[in-house]
Amino acid sequence: MAADEQVSDEQIQKWADEAEAGYDVEELKRRGRGRPGRGAEPMQVIAVRLTAEEIAALDAYAEREHVSRSEAIRRALADHAA
Repeated sequence: MAADEQVSDEQIQKWADEAEAGYDVEELKRRGRGRPGRGAEPMQVIAVRLTAEEIAALDAYAEREHVSRSEAIRRALADHAA
């Protein structure tokens, strides 16, 4: 779900029903915590300050390519590092 999408009443009810039914703790443990890794090596988060214009350009590219902001940035870095 994209950050700018609204959550529907149906989705909220689905989440509430799921929570009320309870969770399988063993299944949650098997899945692990956090986001899945992108590779064998540990990843780092790096904060970058961008102007409003840079963010608009980034978002336009990401939407056009149907990728996240992070993926758009990774692609730009890969293109310029080669």
